[in-house]
Amino acid sequence: MPVADPATVRPAPLTRDAIPGWFFQVDQEAFGHLLAAQTAAGHTGDILELGAYLGRSAVLLGDHLQPGERLTVCDLFDSEAGDAENAAEMIMSYRKTLTRTAFEANYLAFHRELPEIVQAPTSVLADGRIPAGSCRFVHIDASHLYEHVAGDIEVARAALADEGLVALDDYRSEHTPGVSAAVWQAVFTGGLKPVLLTSMKFYGTWGDAEAARRTLLARDWRAEGYAMDEDTIAGARVVRLNRPPAPAPSAPTRSAPRRLALDLLPPVATRAVRRALRTARAVRGRG
Repeated sequence: MPVADPATVRPAPLTRDAIPGWFFQVDQEAFGHLLAAQTAAGHTGDILELGAYLGRSAVLLGDHLQPGERLTVCDLFDSEAGDAENAAEMIMSYRKTLTRTAFEANYLAFHRELPEIVQAPTSVLADGRIPAGSCRFVHIDASHLYEHVAGDIEVARAALADEGLVALDDYRSEHTPGVSAAVWQAVFTGGLKPVLLTSMKFYGTWGDAEAARRTLLARDWRAEGYAMDEDTIAGARVVRLNRPPAPAPSAPTRSAPRRLALDLLPPVATRAVRRALRTARAVRGRG
């Protein structure tokens, strides 16, 4: 295993939110809700993550493992990429921080045992080492290149059981058009049914999308402060979920006495008062 540079090894995080990454609260809640609902419904199976970065999402996936289930994580970590384009993406985005040592330290800060780790390009999983139909949830967040994402989607399709769900990261970011192309190709030509959209992730299934949608709607997301809507895509109803935007700061308003005075003064006097106020503000601004 490659040895990490000590300068890049971070101390173990004290909280899950201290793990670096782009796994935001709305998706943390969606993962937790969907995985817990699968368990409550008696659906069992392994969990697979393609692309783990430093373990922020893997830690949550590990929370939901039931006895006999297995979490498998596949990532290059600090290994060399197998092709020039992937290597360029790694160097640009992750090379200085992404190490297997850091991932393991972060995961073990919250779990007693590591998941099964495959340190290799995600394409190696196409060799059948993940038994067909063995998984109930797959998270894809590895390469942003179209060919790689399309291959990862095929790995997920083979690995998932009938009621299984796949979550794909960066399906709509302007810097990841390859992910968008692969995701929507899978929807329109590959039978993938959309279930949930957040600002960062696409959730879908090759099974019963309507059942998954009902699972989502069983929770009162709006009461918890989330913005939720529904759309129809390729004949399937899909939930859109996000945190509402923070309210814009309100414009400063005049005090009631000052407003009343300006309303009651005659127009000539009002204009004079306003000129005086503008002059006073200008003087303060120069001071």
